[in-house]
Amino acid sequence: MDDVARQRVLEVMNAHNLCTIATVREDGYPQATTVAYVNDGLTIYLCCDVHAQKLRNIRLNNKVSLVIDHDYTDWHEIRGLSLGGTAEEVQDPDEIEQALDLMQTKFPQITDMGPVETMASELAVIKVTPQVISLLDYRQGFGYTEYLEV
Repeated sequence: MDDVARQRVLEVMNAHNLCTIATVREDGYPQATTVAYVNDGLTIYLCCDVHAQKLRNIRLNNKVSLVIDHDYTDWHEIRGLSLGGTAEEVQDPDEIEQALDLMQTKFPQITDMGPVETMASELAVIKVTPQVISLLDYRQGFGYTEYLEV
């Protein structure tokens, strides 16, 4: 992926707050869940309860698909992205703290849950590393998609 494409991907990531992550359940069925996210460059971080189904799914199969988009009323304005990648539960305390700090910056209301140290014991942090990204930009024409390898 060249720098121009990377910048367009980051524009979409930085402009939104929610994503839908698709994981594979133990019974083989896909599960799609909407969740808040933050990103550090192309790396995406999600938080969830330590008992969440999506976390159990990721522990069994780390391949995920993730969509970032917005509810558009004009199809000609659709922009978003779909990515395929791997997900893992973050174990490194410094990386957990970094991800939670990013969450607090983007979503100040998270401080209602208490200090970062408390959140780190009650929440799991999931890191999604993209391998491929489909960047949608219907302003370029209906159905316009760029396939990008990371």
